[in-house]
Amino acid sequence: MPGSVLDSSSPSFLSDLATLAPHIQPSQALYVLLRRADSLTSPDRSLVAITYVPNAAPVRQKMLFASTRLTLVRELGSEHFPESLVVTEPDELTAEGWAKHVAHSESRNPLTAEEQSLQDIKDAEALESRGTRGQGLAQGGRIAIRAEDGVGAALQELGNGAANNLVQLRMDVASETLQLASSSSAGPSTLASAIDGSEPRFSFYRHIDSEASVVFISTCPSGAKIKERMLYAASRSNVIDLAQTEGGLKISKRLEATNPDEITELVIADEFKAEREEEKKAFAKPKRPGRR
Repeated sequence: MPGSVLDSSSPSFLSDLATLAPHIQPSQALYVLLRRADSLTSPDRSLVAITYVPNAAPVRQKMLFASTRLTLVRELGSEHFPESLVVTEPDELTAEGWAKHVAHSESRNPLTAEEQSLQDIKDAEALESRGTRGQGLAQGGRIAIRAEDGVGAALQELGNGAANNLVQLRMDVASETLQLASSSSAGPSTLASAIDGSEPRFSFYRHIDSEASVVFISTCPSGAKIKERMLYAASRSNVIDLAQTEGGLKISKRLEATNPDEITELVIADEFKAEREEEKKAFAKPKRPGRR
């Protein structure tokens, strides 16, 4: 829902940018939709869609804003937004910052490291809209993934009660392909240390409860590159679909974390404790009606 609506206080678009300052926080991502003050003379350049994703924002927030930016503009009407930008610093939303943006757009200089990072976002957005390198189709706004041999078999073995109860999958960014990273055994107390924390992972863990419940765990370290975050965020739902259709798994729980050490034994216990309490309430024997 809209956070704030700011009225124009100047005939100059650059001067109006100063009114954004109180709303730009160093660790809070934000969508900013601007109407250019010169829209009457240049109607084809009237609206600008800006996604502000500061480096200090939480990883999950970065992934959410980066992966939904394209959808937001599409839903509002892409034809109305000839300019769509991603910025990471408050200074970029000032008159000086906008001037630099215009100058860069008109130049052909090589990209800096930061600009290349932003270009990765654009590449990932293109990936979201067209599928994986032409060999998959975008499904419901998500990435249509392809998986290497061995992924389906490992998931099936997990569901069939094999000794190994932890299957870890990774996305190869270069080929945009789902790969089997490892298959091993872990308990609630060793799960965090068993999941690789050096890069993002999709993990399927078969719990030790009586139902042999399967928990899906998505981890994405803060050091992951933007394109990695985008790829994992956009493909997460289809990875679950793959596990359910090809692996025959019934996913009981879904957990997301920045680092594997957040998936502690207590977290797992709390997830299933809440479920048991809900079941008790649902099947509680009704009390006998008393006298009135």
